[in-house]
Amino acid sequence: MENQYAIEMLNITKRFPGIVANDNITLQLRKGEIHALLGENGAGKSTLMSVLFGLYQAEEGVIKKDGNEVSIKDPNDANALGIGMVHQHFKLVECFTVLDNIILGVEPNKMGFLQKKEARRKVLELSQRYGLHVDPDAKIEDITVGMQQRTEILKMLYRENEILIFDEPTAVLTPQEIDELMNIMRNLAAEGKSILFISHKLAEIMAVADRCTVLRKGKYIGTVETAETTMEALSAMMVGRDVNFHVDKQESNPGDVILKIENMTVASKVHKNNAVKNVSLEVRAGEIVCIAGIDGNGQTEFVHGLTGLEKLVSGKITLMGEEVTKAPIRRRSLLGMSHIPEDRHKHGLVLDYSLEDNIVLQRYFEPEFTKSGFLRRKNIRSYAEKLIEQYDIRSGQGPVTMARSMSGGNQQKAIVAREIDKDPKLLIAVQPTRGLDVGAIEYIHKQIVAERDAGKAVLLVSLELDEVMDVSDRILVMYEGEIVGELDPKQTTPEELGLYMAGAKREGE
Repeated sequence: MENQYAIEMLNITKRFPGIVANDNITLQLRKGEIHALLGENGAGKSTLMSVLFGLYQAEEGVIKKDGNEVSIKDPNDANALGIGMVHQHFKLVECFTVLDNIILGVEPNKMGFLQKKEARRKVLELSQRYGLHVDPDAKIEDITVGMQQRTEILKMLYRENEILIFDEPTAVLTPQEIDELMNIMRNLAAEGKSILFISHKLAEIMAVADRCTVLRKGKYIGTVETAETTMEALSAMMVGRDVNFHVDKQESNPGDVILKIENMTVASKVHKNNAVKNVSLEVRAGEIVCIAGIDGNGQTEFVHGLTGLEKLVSGKITLMGEEVTKAPIRRRSLLGMSHIPEDRHKHGLVLDYSLEDNIVLQRYFEPEFTKSGFLRRKNIRSYAEKLIEQYDIRSGQGPVTMARSMSGGNQQKAIVAREIDKDPKLLIAVQPTRGLDVGAIEYIHKQIVAERDAGKAVLLVSLELDEVMDVSDRILVMYEGEIVGELDPKQTTPEELGLYMAGAKREGE
């Protein structure tokens, strides 16, 4: 009988300083199936996949492909075996074009000369065939995260990989792009490719996966057929308790205007048009205003202009009654602006600093943490320990853990803890639950609502329709850099919101 498993990972154990990331885990992937890997942040999912892709070596256990034991010492070995991986944080060269990134490492050449024409033809053919539309000549730094992800998928398809690993593939995508990706995955599986899909979005797992394996705190909990289970059962397996999927909150009671933006225009780095066009809005104390929209409609530039990361072309920003249009970032911070950024690696953390140093990044100069120009290390450590405990930030070595070595979800929790604990007057939260598991999402949403109830102004920027509908008190839809509608989440439907986001509907039409 032919072996039905494309990949078997048997009794895999992987240790890091202070932590057993994978504790005797067995995972079997059938040929032509989509197999989901579910677990909390830091449960060991990415580690297990990194062992399969050759980025890490397991201390114990064996890997079999098509029934034969194989040795995978590095990603080149994995590629030779037909295993490809799309990483949670993309592995792309920012200043290269899409095409250069796709062929990197397997460049077609004749007598030492690069043959890009043939490569371009193959890439365009693949992008047509799988509906992965990309511009091969665009630079990575100029395209949206959704486009970057398509580039990563094309990289695997270009190498003709048979086993495809998707690590949190939808964490950075819009609802429309997620639907597209699901279709692409189904098509790939129908062609006989075997897919491992790491996610903590239960609805997606139920929609696309054939089977699901659950990990918790580095241990194997079980494998179930998705057709025979429920979201509630999966979440209980994953977190070890029942999770509330709905955000409980009272009616909002808006007070004074905390943030006022008048006629804000921000230039685009990608094209000649402005990315944000003449936007005006107010956020009051005690309300959560959400800016909803499909990725790439000016939200990123809007937030950069508001927080001081970009200069405005024109317009005026007032915070707590003081004009801050040209104020430095620290001044905005001291006035009470907190910012949970969209890109946690680029703008949220210094990856080679310890967790404790990242936690006091915007407050190290305060008397509590500095005396006569010297850092008060003891105070910094006890403050970091307090937040680690409070926000359940999991890290191998506590406050001294390098930020780089933590899981994406725990990096996110560290940023959220730092920004909320500053006791801001205005909390700007951009994709605050991106890449978090259901338990952590529930917790962060509670924190955001608690900030609102404590009289803070919250400006939420989100691509998650559920989050937009559930958490916000007012929704402003941004399309092509303009606010095209203001909606009340209690009066609108996800379908209507989707029409505004897609530009099919505008206020007053």
